[in-house]
Amino acid sequence: MPRSTEAARAARRAGNQPADAAAAVPATKIADLWLGQHLRGLRKMHDLSLEQLAERCGLSVGALSQIERGLTSPTMRSLRRLSEVFNVPMSQLFHEGDLPPVEELGRIVRAQGRRVLSLNTTGVQKELLTPAANGALEIYLVTIAPGGSSGPELYTHKGEEGGYVMAGEMVLEIEDRVFHLKTGDSFRFKSQTPHRFANETTQETVVVWTNVVG
Repeated sequence: MPRSTEAARAARRAGNQPADAAAAVPATKIADLWLGQHLRGLRKMHDLSLEQLAERCGLSVGALSQIERGLTSPTMRSLRRLSEVFNVPMSQLFHEGDLPPVEELGRIVRAQGRRVLSLNTTGVQKELLTPAANGALEIYLVTIAPGGSSGPELYTHKGEEGGYVMAGEMVLEIEDRVFHLKTGDSFRFKSQTPHRFANETTQETVVVWTNVVG
């Protein structure tokens, strides 16, 4: 099923809209609706109320409710916390692309088969370039819109990460150090070190980002 068609159906289910109204929903809104519906499903599967989930992940009930209804998208820090509470890898929160042939499962990812995570409120889109299998290596194509960021706060998670700036510029904060990266620059650091990233320019930034889950 094409990604846009599946997302439109998710939008209709989430908002109880007729087909012609859902078709007019902007792609960014559809992405928020899909992610919110997916997170609500995980919460229900774990038999958690909004209040219980809020206590475990450190977000407010109001913020979680807005995320589940597709009214806003979480920051990278919030999404990491939610994936830890639900005990699922980040890749499981991405919208699925086209299914690959059996012989390519776990080995090859075609362009149209990439899993995509769009955090429109913060201006970040992540495309998973590696198969969504139980491996330690995850490679992403990260697009950061002008003014976009991982969120206002530093965050941590398990593993190690590195990347290469393909286009544009990026501010990378690691603990109390601020690095201004330009096209062609690269980086590496321990993911347990508090960090955040941002695009403070008026041009889009594209980064190939690698995570090794420890």
